Amino acid sequence: MAGPDLRLAGFAVAIWLSALTALYLPVPASAVIGASAFVAAGVLALTVARHRPSMRRVLWVAVAILVGAGTGAVATAVRVGVREAEPLATLVREGRGVRVEAVVRDDPRAVSGSPGMPPTYLVAVDLRRVEADDHAPMRLSVRALVLGSDPAWRSLLPGQRVTAAGKLLAPRGGDLRAAVISVRQAPILVGRAPWIQRAAGTLRAGLQRACEPLPDDAGGLLPGLVVGDTSRLDPALEDDFRATGLTHLVAVSGANVALILGVVVFAVRRTRAGPLVTALVCVMALAGFVILARPSPSVVRAAAMGAIALIGLASGRPRAALPALGAGVAILILIDPELAADVGFALSVLATGGLLLLAPVWRDALRRRGWPSGVAEALAVPAAAQVACGPVVAGLSGAVSLVAVPANLLVVPAIPPATLLGVGAAVVSPIWPGGAEFLAWLAHWPVKWLVLVATNGARVPSGALPWPEGVPGALLLAVITVALLVAARRPLVRKFAAIVAVAGVLGALPVRVLAPGWPPANWVVVVCAVGQGDAIVLPAGTGRAVVVDAGPEPNAVDHCLRRLGVRQIVLFVVSHFHADHVGGVAGVFRGRDVRAVVGPDWPEPTGGRSAVVRAAGPVPVHEVGPGWSYAVGGLEITVIGPFEPLHGTNSDPNNNSLVLRARSLGRTVLLPGDAETEEQEELLEHLGADAIRADVLKIAHHGSAYQSPRFLDEIDPAVALVSVGRDNDYGHPNAALLTRLVRGGTRVMRTDERGDLAAVATGRGLGVVARGDPPEP
Repeated sequence: MAGPDLRLAGFAVAIWLSALTALYLPVPASAVIGASAFVAAGVLALTVARHRPSMRRVLWVAVAILVGAGTGAVATAVRVGVREAEPLATLVREGRGVRVEAVVRDDPRAVSGSPGMPPTYLVAVDLRRVEADDHAPMRLSVRALVLGSDPAWRSLLPGQRVTAAGKLLAPRGGDLRAAVISVRQAPILVGRAPWIQRAAGTLRAGLQRACEPLPDDAGGLLPGLVVGDTSRLDPALEDDFRATGLTHLVAVSGANVALILGVVVFAVRRTRAGPLVTALVCVMALAGFVILARPSPSVVRAAAMGAIALIGLASGRPRAALPALGAGVAILILIDPELAADVGFALSVLATGGLLLLAPVWRDALRRRGWPSGVAEALAVPAAAQVACGPVVAGLSGAVSLVAVPANLLVVPAIPPATLLGVGAAVVSPIWPGGAEFLAWLAHWPVKWLVLVATNGARVPSGALPWPEGVPGALLLAVITVALLVAARRPLVRKFAAIVAVAGVLGALPVRVLAPGWPPANWVVVVCAVGQGDAIVLPAGTGRAVVVDAGPEPNAVDHCLRRLGVRQIVLFVVSHFHADHVGGVAGVFRGRDVRAVVGPDWPEPTGGRSAVVRAAGPVPVHEVGPGWSYAVGGLEITVIGPFEPLHGTNSDPNNNSLVLRARSLGRTVLLPGDAETEEQEELLEHLGADAIRADVLKIAHHGSAYQSPRFLDEIDPAVALVSVGRDNDYGHPNAALLTRLVRGGTRVMRTDERGDLAAVATGRGLGVVARGDPPEP
């Protein structure tokens, strides 16, 4: 059997890599690289005739690679030159205020700000006109990113022309954006969006309305599954999909399009239709999907990848599709060099390549072993896509998921009915809203299966193995994957590789999988690794806890509580309302029964307090002060500070933090929030040393230098835990402070170095268990 036709593979990969490199290089350097590659290709081409035929093939491949490298470098240099052209570049460097006319490129995306603050809307645009004082109006065509503060930016459709006034900021580089524009006012619409975008918007809005009566998890997931609209998707559920390798189901990618087309191919083939009819039906389905998902650049790109996969799947001739894949990649990158740095594009190409190279082989192998044709194809397609995308995903996440392939196989039966019913709901929504709601209700049952697989898969102990991050990690897994695929062609080697792989997985699994070790037995307190912020957990019984503060963002504290198995929060305490202590409050409430909420009698910052009140919903937020106490499940908590409100300090919110003293399993824990020198000295003055002495200290204010040495000495802790973010901008923790504690006999541990930290009561005193895996900065 003939091998795959990879004649254009080297050319396409060379274009890709050279374009990626040129995005980060000055234009002259890229031009030199491109010219050098063309010269080298020409010289090599002149020598091909002198070699024997077998060697000529290798040389022509090398010529193609050099031509691809030159083409990619030169084409990208031209586009980067446009990005850096004057006089816009000067205006950007000066940070000038301008008035612009632009065309929206893609759907606006909301990014949450600090607690209580409205989100910022990121809008990709093509600039058409720029006006600035003392400069003649410029007509141009370059890309930019708008940071819009007004909610009116959220409703814009791709293709809509707008005008706005704002301030120019420098772009981050690595793409073709010439500027970032910060805009506070609402955009002024010029005309209407194209009809196809309006039609797509109508259908997408209709699908969202049809999903409103559904439960939050299914109602937020169904639009993502059908058209990639994740605006209502629960962030916790989205994270579960990421952990189980199911993210492609809620993103418009080549894999997403190919899976949808796979459903159509499977259905049409059941009617015994030939390849031509199958292809025609799929073309119509693809066109309809592009309209429904909205023909933005990302959707069109995904459709192109899906169409290429269709050539192989529908014709049964993957060899014909592979050159098309290479040509498609080359053409798309030459048209838009920015795709070379787009992770979504990489995953689309890899998934498509997996469908063309691996899926037919695995499908046929299963058929030969007696598997039904439909089942064999249903298993081979997601497995091939997952294996092909694995190296990139591992490089991005720093982990290799052990549950991704099983999870993808388990969800296969639910994807066709959920997708088809969801599409039906969107299509009929403009003319029959009741029918759309009924179809969405039917679709939510298979969607609930997807939710079940994702949520349970994400909770598998050590369901992901640690892996080197970045390009080295991706290349390492790619080499291992290719080696295993080549070795698996021989039965003996295949069996040996399977044994080695299973043994390696079992050997690499942390010991806690075989003997669960987190949370450790007899834990007294856990300081969660939430970055530059605080989130502390005190045990209150099986599945129950008291949580003090929520960290800066929801996912980190949510994950920490999941790892501890906390399902009910009997008390949520807010030490004070700074963003690094309440920014993650939504993560505390995700899927948990929160019984009570308390905070300090100090309302500032008001935005932080409003965020807590909003997240608490019907649960009232009570203000408490010194002397207030709470007891549950062997845990006793007492508020000992602030003794009285402090004004005019270095930071009044910090120096009015609730200071808690807890007792659990016979051990005392002091949680001083962000109390600084003023509040610490006040506590010593009014309460004395005995009132603050503790076995475990959560060091105040992430280990800042604003600490009272006498306060630390009088606490005399056996263990001190620092909740701090890696490589933070504040210089936390203070080295002299930590040295003082260590010299006093205290064991000091930090979340930025060791991840979640648990103080544990043992027969011989206190121990500290570190879970590892500290978060990225």
